[in-house]
Amino acid sequence: MYDYYILEKGETLTDICKQLNLDKNYIMEINSISDENDLREGSELRVPALDTTYFNTYTIEKGDNLYAIARKYNINPELLASMNGLSMNDYIYPNQELLIPKSGYSYYITKNGDTLNTAATMFKTSIPEMLRDNNVVYLSEGQILVHKN
Repeated sequence: MYDYYILEKGETLTDICKQLNLDKNYIMEINSISDENDLREGSELRVPALDTTYFNTYTIEKGDNLYAIARKYNINPELLASMNGLSMNDYIYPNQELLIPKSGYSYYITKNGDTLNTAATMFKTSIPEMLRDNNVVYLSEGQILVHKN
C-alpha cells in the first residue's frame, strides 16, 4: 500500500526519509529516481502507507536484528524485510521503526507483471474481495497487499 508525498520548498529526499523513517534507496527505486537532485518543489513521491489497520510498529533497539524481531513476532524474516523496504543484509538501527504485520491477515508483495487475478489467486479469494481489503491497488512492484483471513 502506498501513499503520496508532495515535496515542499527546501525539502530534500534525505529530509523526507528521515521524517518518515524510510530507506532512501528504496524510495528512489520505487519512484524510478536516478538522481535525487532532479527533485523539485511539488514533486510527487510514492511512499509506503502506514495504515495501522494491518500493521503494528516496532522501534528497533540496540542489538536487534531482523531474524530476532521476526522470531519474536512469529513472522517470516524475509517478509518483514520486504515489507519495510529492506533486504536481509541491510543494517537496521536503534530507533528506526519497522512495520510488523498483524495476525489475522495474509500479505503479498507484488512483483513486476502481477495482475489483479495473480494477487487474488495468491490470497485464494476473488478480485472484488481482495479490492475491499485494500484501499488502493496499483500493482506496482513492491506494493504490499493484504487479505483478511
